[in-house]
Amino acid sequence: MPAKDIYHDSVKNALIKDGWKITADPYYIIYKKLRLVADLGAERSLSAQKGDEKIVIEVKSFINPSFIYDLERAVGQYIIYRNFLKKTAPDHQIYLALSQLVYKANFDDTIEIIVEENDLKLIIVDTAKEVITKWIN
Repeated sequence: MPAKDIYHDSVKNALIKDGWKITADPYYIIYKKLRLVADLGAERSLSAQKGDEKIVIEVKSFINPSFIYDLERAVGQYIIYRNFLKKTAPDHQIYLALSQLVYKANFDDTIEIIVEENDLKLIIVDTAKEVITKWIN
């Protein structure tokens, strides 16, 4: 099993504080002979009519010297997971979780192109306070 990201527990705690129930830690995506490991699975009740909202979260810390290298890996992993989730759990949405510090330092107008063009869903977390500061859908 891959090592947990350094912000794994902070993101998990932030989700719980935000009303999410952690359903998997880690979350396995299994398709035929392929077995992928995302960081977390979570759900929360919306209403009796709407049912439950289910998400899969991939946590990334972006700690390598090259932000672009980390971004390439994170986006590639996100897209691969999203594609297989469509086949295995179409009722789940995937989110990329990252720290508020990384978001503020690197997600400017240039990086926003990557987010928009690849339809990335992001969860921004204040890792010190363990709270979600922003959802980007």
